[in-house]
Amino acid sequence: MSSATVTTPVWGRTEQQDFRSRVRGALLGGAIGDALGAPVAGLSLVGIREKHGLEGLTELAPAYGRRGSVTSPTQLTLFTVDGLIRAHVRRDTGAWHPPTDVHRAYLRWAATQHDWGPDERRKDNGWLAREEWLYARRGPDRACMTGFGDEILGTLEKPKNPTARDAGATGRSAPFGLLVGWEPALVLQLAVECAAQSHGHPTAYLSAGAFAVIVHGLTRGDGLDAAVQRALGMLGGRPGHQPVTDALQRALGAVRQGLPSPKLVESLSPGDGRDAEDALAVAVYCALVAEDLRHGLRLAVNHGGDSTATGALCGALLGALHGETALPPAWLAELEGRATILELADDFAMEMTQGPALHGPTVTSTGWLARYPRS
Repeated sequence: MSSATVTTPVWGRTEQQDFRSRVRGALLGGAIGDALGAPVAGLSLVGIREKHGLEGLTELAPAYGRRGSVTSPTQLTLFTVDGLIRAHVRRDTGAWHPPTDVHRAYLRWAATQHDWGPDERRKDNGWLAREEWLYARRGPDRACMTGFGDEILGTLEKPKNPTARDAGATGRSAPFGLLVGWEPALVLQLAVECAAQSHGHPTAYLSAGAFAVIVHGLTRGDGLDAAVQRALGMLGGRPGHQPVTDALQRALGAVRQGLPSPKLVESLSPGDGRDAEDALAVAVYCALVAEDLRHGLRLAVNHGGDSTATGALCGALLGALHGETALPPAWLAELEGRATILELADDFAMEMTQGPALHGPTVTSTGWLARYPRS
């Protein structure tokens, strides 16, 4: 991947404001969906109704000791953003290999899962890895823990965990879709390569790639149906694509099968609802039929599948589609880590729109490079 294949768009003020709103929407929306699904993770639909009533879970509920707690999909998504900013900063040096920068970010996430707190001796950690609230284990799947348990970089030729097909990689892949200066094919390739660092089954990494392409279309202003159709067209030439293609087609077809319901949502998951393509299908369907973000997320988490993954994916889709103003203020107010997520979202938007002014050949912001070191 050459840095010459990536362009920096010419941004007017209106375009910058719209982009920042969609970045904030995708990251905050994904975190809200994750937090909404966290209290019902692992429960069947019957179990959810027994605990929360016949309508299921309709508001944020306690998980991990508080309302609004986020889990590993949000943690990993934040480190994906951190890695992508670092990759763009490192373009100045000629050392351009975004999968490596993203992998290093995931290794910093892995440290949060076993260290007591930030290691102040690591000067190359940047600011995100010093956020103490991130040092908490929030249900990470086994493939992420083992995939980033050493410094070996998994690749498509030699992927980590070749049988892992859960949604752990898909759940962290929205930020690849926010790279609006990239062509969709590059977005797909980068998301797939980075997913294979922990999830080596084709269904898992192609679900991550398809999700990133859909977010990319939404961030560029496409409708959701058009973004899904583009993803379907791009998947066709990839070996092992059929389960993901079938899942997306199920999601599109379900829109015409009557009023949305938990039963209809569960029909999108022929298995136990834990595989990546099933989570993607549920999220896409719920986003397609959503009356608003609240409605879509409630539908996305009230089922017997992976509620944190489907909530996070659906929230990111609706946030990228509608921007930050569509997010429910009451849920935002209780969201764990909201200030960090906002700060990182704005840094990402600034890097993608103003990067040359921060660390180009004629100017260097030492403050920016302290936040996102090149090393």
